[in-house]
Amino acid sequence: MKNVFVTGASTGIGNATVRRLANNARVFAGVRSEADYRALGEVGPNVVPVYLDVVDENSIARAEAEVAAATGGSLDGLVNNAGIVVAAPLEIVPPAEFRKQLDVNVTGPLLVTQAFMPLLRAARGRIVMIGSISGKFSSPFMGAYSASKFALEAMSDALRLELAPFGIKVVLVEPGPVKTPLWQRTQDASDKSIGALDPAAVAPYAASIDKMRAMARKLEAGGSSPERVAEVVERALAVKSPRARYLVGREARVQLIVGRLPEGIRDKLILSAFAGAK
Repeated sequence: MKNVFVTGASTGIGNATVRRLANNARVFAGVRSEADYRALGEVGPNVVPVYLDVVDENSIARAEAEVAAATGGSLDGLVNNAGIVVAAPLEIVPPAEFRKQLDVNVTGPLLVTQAFMPLLRAARGRIVMIGSISGKFSSPFMGAYSASKFALEAMSDALRLELAPFGIKVVLVEPGPVKTPLWQRTQDASDKSIGALDPAAVAPYAASIDKMRAMARKLEAGGSSPERVAEVVERALAVKSPRARYLVGREARVQLIVGRLPEGIRDKLILSAFAGAK
């Protein structure tokens, strides 16, 4: 039986991926809370919940040891899915929040990949990184998140080339907006973070922030389902010769086209969209 490890498995893309892969593989599901651990333990015999905090090296080491013991020292697939979104104007984003964004979305996948490499080498396994169209297209108030996803793109490209001689393939899945609880949690966290700032610093952005939230709700409502992304992840893990990148969702394709336009035209389109958002 194939063995796959999925980080960030409590909700959204990670949870959907665990459930889909469990039809044909044993899936180790990385979670942080006891409630999520218990919930995933009830999914079925092919799902093995594992406590994991992707920014805690001791937690990662314990998870790796647990998977190594259960599999006999090999791993066929690693899905680096865990991630957060920090949404705020870059001028006023709290430095601690910016660092957290990069720690979870960039350093975390690297630490997990490094820890699980011996198991992946043993099986000539495969690594799937869950990126985002925001790794190719940066929009207002999403600069911290886009910075993390642009960095993940670069890291994935380098890993793909570095690991190719060892038969380990690295694939990047790039969804557009996805209907997941992540975005509501993002808004709640953003409200709390911005609410703690000096009102005078926030005031110039207040109207634009409201428009950004309206646009985010609209995009999420029309976004891909987590199950659709999970289907692409399964394909990336299963096909003999996977593509380097898989774009997921109509909106991702639209944003990719806009992102390739000359900067002057692109900026006018984005600013116009914000001006019309309600």
